[in-house]
Amino acid sequence: MHVTSDKFSKNAADALHDPFLQGALQRATGKFVNERLRAVAEYPGFEALRDQGRAIKQEALDRLPELLEQFEEKVIERGGFVHWARDAHDANQIAINLARSEGVKVIVKSKSMTTEETNLNHALTEAGFEAVETDLGEYILQLDDDYPSHILAPAIHKTKEQVADIFDRRLHEKNPPDAGIPGLNTIARRALRTKFLSAQMGITGANFAVAETGTIVIVENEGNAALSTTLPKIHVAFVGIEKIVPRFNDLAVMLKLLPRSATGQRMSSYTNFLTGAARAGEEGPQKLHIILLDNGRTKIYADEKLQGSLRCIRCGACLNVCPVYQKVGGHAYGWVYPGPIGAVISPQYLGLERGHQLPFASSLCGACYEVCPVKIEIPHMLLELRNRVVEENTKATGRPAKRTFFEALSFQLFAVAARRPWLWGLGSAIGRRLLRSKASGGTVGKVELPVLRKWTSERDLAAPAEQSFLEQWKQRSGSKGGRA
Repeated sequence: MHVTSDKFSKNAADALHDPFLQGALQRATGKFVNERLRAVAEYPGFEALRDQGRAIKQEALDRLPELLEQFEEKVIERGGFVHWARDAHDANQIAINLARSEGVKVIVKSKSMTTEETNLNHALTEAGFEAVETDLGEYILQLDDDYPSHILAPAIHKTKEQVADIFDRRLHEKNPPDAGIPGLNTIARRALRTKFLSAQMGITGANFAVAETGTIVIVENEGNAALSTTLPKIHVAFVGIEKIVPRFNDLAVMLKLLPRSATGQRMSSYTNFLTGAARAGEEGPQKLHIILLDNGRTKIYADEKLQGSLRCIRCGACLNVCPVYQKVGGHAYGWVYPGPIGAVISPQYLGLERGHQLPFASSLCGACYEVCPVKIEIPHMLLELRNRVVEENTKATGRPAKRTFFEALSFQLFAVAARRPWLWGLGSAIGRRLLRSKASGGTVGKVELPVLRKWTSERDLAAPAEQSFLEQWKQRSGSKGGRA
């Protein structure tokens, strides 16, 4: 995919003026948020579970070199092969060489953000292979030459009418008007079944890799990963080095955290445990190859302030609660990983030159941290990256970043008012009345004041309350006969 992270502002503006996208985002993220809340509420020990998940992933980072070597040893013991890939090109080339050496023509792929990161589909097509995505969302996007906009629901930005048009154009299959979504599923299932049965190689990612046993774990809801790993004679797994967990028992925690955080399920429909190649008389691939991918991860690993971002288990919960993602969607971020976690890790993978706008794509409300199953301190990391962007700009220009006239004036006026409570109260009262006079339906329309014009041109500004916080506090304290 073409990287456009350095054009986030333009991408976001385009997304805000796309009514179909706005509707799709509101429906999908709202559903995910509500389902997660329900799943968490029915599990009283969820906060303690988050602490355990954080501890497991942090231990894995603390022992990463040792655990990776242990994992390799266990995979080899069980008849598998391990390949180390320095970057995306190396990983793709390993897969291409394996396919060529085995005479592969058709490859089926299950959903994998890691292969999106390496742009594997493009590399395989260029090398002459037929590579078919088998996750329904990914399959739709592949047919439309598009790319995912959500870690969990890749085709979140597509309507069912758009999907019907894609199937008509690319598969020459029309969906009867009364068939709806089940009819679309039938069309995709019919097309993909022939690919599963004819493929010689299956390529997947992995949600977890267990150092103790050499097991890789793939969590899914469609069954396509199970078919991709059992029907073809060769299975190749792209695994980021951060997917390691120390012990098999750790999965008891991680597999409670992941589905509840991602889809609001107690357990995903399919959880695949794959340990080595198939033995005599067993189902599964004759050969298992695991590609351990670095692609910038060791650089993040060495960064004391940002290393914690490698704890991410790709649940997508932070995207669903983020007020920025909810309005602009995934494509605005311009690379594989969107949302709050994308704003942290994409600048590290791509470099600040290309990812410099992403750390500022946040309100710093902290909702991402509150839902993160492994408690990644995303807001703090965004602030750290913002500081680095400013420092880089200062080095490049030889002078500190300049504020506009109105920015400088605003800070000066704020400083004057903040030192004088009476002036602060007077200004707040006047501003509150002015904004309430412009309010309609609970929000304020476009404000022509220089300080607020740019803000309200793209965002809804909530109408102020009739009383200030201080007035409400005094009133409540007085009614209780006490004081703050």
